[in-house]
Amino acid sequence: MNVTSAKHRFKRRIKCLIKAIAVLGILGVLGIVLLLGLMWLDHTRETTLPTLTGPFTVGRTTCVWRDATQVDPMAPQPDTKRELFAWIWYPAAPQQPSQTVSDYLPTPWRTAVEGQRGLLINKFLTRDLSRVRTHSIDAAEMSPQQRSYPVVLMQAGSTSLAEDLASHGYVVVELEAPYRSGVVVFPDGRVIEAAPQNKLADNGPAQDQLANKLVQAGSADMGFALDQLERLNTSDPSSKFLGRLDLQRVGAFGWSIGGATALQFCHDDSRCKAGIDVDGIPMGSVVAEGVTQPIMFLMEDMNGDPDSDSRQVMANIHSIYDRMPSNHRWLIGIQGANHYMFSDDGAMLKSPLLTHVLRMLGVVHIDGRRQVAVTTHYISTFFDVYLNRKPAAELKDKSEYPEIEYLQ
Repeated sequence: MNVTSAKHRFKRRIKCLIKAIAVLGILGVLGIVLLLGLMWLDHTRETTLPTLTGPFTVGRTTCVWRDATQVDPMAPQPDTKRELFAWIWYPAAPQQPSQTVSDYLPTPWRTAVEGQRGLLINKFLTRDLSRVRTHSIDAAEMSPQQRSYPVVLMQAGSTSLAEDLASHGYVVVELEAPYRSGVVVFPDGRVIEAAPQNKLADNGPAQDQLANKLVQAGSADMGFALDQLERLNTSDPSSKFLGRLDLQRVGAFGWSIGGATALQFCHDDSRCKAGIDVDGIPMGSVVAEGVTQPIMFLMEDMNGDPDSDSRQVMANIHSIYDRMPSNHRWLIGIQGANHYMFSDDGAMLKSPLLTHVLRMLGVVHIDGRRQVAVTTHYISTFFDVYLNRKPAAELKDKSEYPEIEYLQ
């Protein structure tokens, strides 16, 4: 009798355990469905890029430049001629009722970008790119407030950084190169993705060699772009930029490998008068040979125990920085900053739920919009100092930006 009773109790416990597991499974599934639902709802919300901090309205246009004389060294097919797609932001005349604000990305570009990402990223982990609102007026006339404006070339930056700098009175030109940029969509309908052999992956000698090639190719692209801007400025009667570009005041900046490219361009081309590396590892001949122009290194949080990669980054930076005159060099860190939060995608377009989890895990320590605000301030102030002859003391004022560290 006792044995039979024990068997019944054991069976009841097994049934209860199975029911409990089933309930937990159902709750888990419901929790995942609820989480995905919340993330999808957040994905559909409108996102407005940060408010411009400069006095100018901003316009945006695009150009395609082809070079019949120069082969693209990074194209997979030999004898492929160099071709660039350029986004151009500039100080614009005040918006008229008939004018529209530019899409964050035109529809063909958005389709191409989303096609690379996959369902999970497109619908749950990022905001809907069609609902991202910019501050740029599509194809507006240039502002009549100044006769001409300085030019800043940007490599691998972001719309937020470009718009804000343009609002301070700069013509900002971002370059997209087929076979190297993630994807490029030309007006004739061609969609060209980065070639697999041009994608940086893990560290190692082969990857360092590839990075050096990409940086050198990007520097050459910047020089070619300046040649095209010179043509628009002097000999193209249909150009809105005719006579409006001050090509004696040219700067360059970029993020990550784009920052390394800006440094190399300043080394290669004397037309560059000042450059900024936003959290990029210096690469190329500039590391050994240095630069003569004013340079700012704007870095993520470098506190904590440095690993071998961090030590190499700082070694490359100091190879350039230590040989420069003190009034031409700036090494600035942003406490709590994260490498990927210098971009729109990392700072504002990721799901807030995902960002909250990353902050809980200690991966992210600063609000993305705050990091972008600090970054835009120091970019525009640096170029104001070295292209517009503002007092250098403005770069030393951190009263509104306590996150800033002046590194040595």
